[in-house]
Amino acid sequence: MNKTTNSGERIARITSKLTEFRVEGILFFDMKNIRYLTGFTGSDGALLIGEKGNVLLVDGRYVTQAKQEVSECDIIEYTDKLARLALLISEYNMKVVGFESSALVYDTYLKLNNRLNNVTLEPLSEEINAIRAIKDTQEIDCIRKAATIASQALQFIMNDIQPGISERDIALMLESKMKELGGETLSFETIVASGNNSALPHAKPGSRKIENGDFVVIDYGTVYQGYHSDETCTVVVGSVTQKQREIYQIVKDAHDRALDAVKEGISCREIDRIARDHIGKAGLEQYFSHGTGHGVGLEIHETPAISAKSDDYLTAGMIITIEPGVYIPDLWGIRVEDMMVVESDGCEILSTVPKHLQIT
Repeated sequence: MNKTTNSGERIARITSKLTEFRVEGILFFDMKNIRYLTGFTGSDGALLIGEKGNVLLVDGRYVTQAKQEVSECDIIEYTDKLARLALLISEYNMKVVGFESSALVYDTYLKLNNRLNNVTLEPLSEEINAIRAIKDTQEIDCIRKAATIASQALQFIMNDIQPGISERDIALMLESKMKELGGETLSFETIVASGNNSALPHAKPGSRKIENGDFVVIDYGTVYQGYHSDETCTVVVGSVTQKQREIYQIVKDAHDRALDAVKEGISCREIDRIARDHIGKAGLEQYFSHGTGHGVGLEIHETPAISAKSDDYLTAGMIITIEPGVYIPDLWGIRVEDMMVVESDGCEILSTVPKHLQIT
């Protein structure tokens, strides 16, 4: 087990925010955030980062693992997590402690609060969500590797996407190949949607068999060292109509225009507008039913959000998707998605399957 090389820098970044957040420490319960900050990959625990010390609390199952993976925190074993947290906060004489409001269920909050005397628990949400948005070199390398594995897997099975094969069988082949090439698990449940099923943005692969002339939307990803990839390719099987070509090109051009605008400092709302306006000018805006993209990292959806309602701005080091789509009910759908690293004057595309219209 390798210790996270940048754990100290990440924890220091949190510590530097304590005054701004007006807290003496922050409690972390979200295991993705705990992994990010400490390198601990177990499934349960709690982390306290504070002015007086940094402590990872684990139960007896994980003590040895935590000592192998974590270098920047003291390790404390607990039998009762909340009781041990309350004792630790008391020992540190803390009066105001922040916590991840999106990760702590209300029942647990009440139980913890009842164990604390004269301590204010301060909810933090957006402040915490933003801590993982900018990726360091180690993270970018992991996501690049995940993207490479996934893209190579799809390219390997592309010729198998032929009339007569089922959506489910395509998904199984793709998932097996990603695993064979080194993927740890799936980023999310693979989407393979053909024919009129492709008009459903989050369709599940079923028993429908591919037919000549079908659009097939494949949205897929794998995980490498905890980090996710995300890519969508839409191919057409056998023959293609002029209308299919035209609308595919509209979606592809919306994707390309948004991608060309990606750089540090631009608003995520503007990226979404660029893609949405292009689709809207073709009279298809009503069929573009989701945001243009999102951040990717230890989770498949992270800050920033690339949508019409987003207040986020792109910063170098963020990893995002660009994924416009058009979904015409009872006909077919098209989505074109790449994943990229934001740079000061552009981006590096991590997904590698070509996005021109491919006919299998």
